[in-house]
Amino acid sequence: MPEKTTPAEILTPDDKLTLQTAAHGVVSLMAVADPGPISSTRSGMAGGKALSSATGLVGRVLAEKAKGLDLGGGSTADLADRVFAALTDSVTLLKAKAPDEVANFRGTIATITDTASRAHKGAAGPAETAMIQKITAALEAA
Repeated sequence: MPEKTTPAEILTPDDKLTLQTAAHGVVSLMAVADPGPISSTRSGMAGGKALSSATGLVGRVLAEKAKGLDLGGGSTADLADRVFAALTDSVTLLKAKAPDEVANFRGTIATITDTASRAHKGAAGPAETAMIQKITAALEAA
């Protein structure tokens, strides 16, 4: 059985923080795109559970404590700017350092968005649909 490659062997701490910012940020964006305090909490919790189900190198990175993770900002637009850039940067760095993990990362993000958008009513509302389209565009920009 082949040995598993650890994130430390492939990715720098900054690389890992970029992936963590992207994934955790997507959970946050999906929560803010879901109107209402109860439903947004459900979306955030569902997205977080989906994030924790990631496997492979991506899963190992996302399971680590995110040192230096900063998703703060004065608005959803500030958060989105940070997260969309991290999504694009994550795909770019995975293409360069761990090409076999690109599909895994994209799939993890898709699972987060899908799970968060179905958390309370089974289908994404208009704001969630728009956010998913923007997240997808950021993934495809790399």
